[in-house]
Amino acid sequence: MTHPPPIVARMHSHVERWTACADDRALFLRCYSMMTGNVFATAEGDGFGDRDWVVRLLHRFADYYFDGLDAFERAPESAPAVWRQAHRLAADPDAAPIQKLLLGVNAHINYDLVLTLVDLLEPEWGALSPEARGARYEDHCRINDVIGRTIDAVQDEVVEPAMPFMAYVDRWLGPLDEALVSGVITRWREGVWRHAVAVLDAPTTASRDQLVSRVEAEALRTGGLVCPRARHL
Repeated sequence: MTHPPPIVARMHSHVERWTACADDRALFLRCYSMMTGNVFATAEGDGFGDRDWVVRLLHRFADYYFDGLDAFERAPESAPAVWRQAHRLAADPDAAPIQKLLLGVNAHINYDLVLTLVDLLEPEWGALSPEARGARYEDHCRINDVIGRTIDAVQDEVVEPAMPFMAYVDRWLGPLDEALVSGVITRWREGVWRHAVAVLDAPTTASRDQLVSRVEAEALRTGGLVCPRARHL
């Protein structure tokens, strides 16, 4: 890509502003911008079965992030609970940078991505053949490969500058630590697909809303496991 897509440029703008004022929300957003830029670059080639669908997914996914951010900055209690948890932990001086990063990843994948997939799949879901549904799932999984290829750069450019001792961990473990993180994110994203399909197949609006509430509650519990301090935010 000669120039970053507008949504990636918007992410970079926030990262620069937050970095300048030592706002640790930059940790997650820099990671997210790197992942997003690499998915866009892959979509420009032949890395996905349906490039246009993946690009629409990237834009809708980013909408959820920025809508949640705008809500938090305007009136924190109006933001989704998982994002209140992530943004408040980012301001906690006693939380580790890696925990702040992972709370953002948790909120965006385990909550926002479910809603994003529902938004994109709902208009077509009933008309899609099993093979077409499988093709959508395959593109969802191909993004895992891009994430896996990006993790080492995230560790070098985001995690290690914030936590220098992680450089020693990286050298000691070699590729093992990246494989472990990639495995966790892949498992999270597999669960996200199952949740999205369950919402799409829900027979009533009430049951659908109940499933979405359950998804957020599960994401909050995951945040509490990543950082027990987050349970009280």
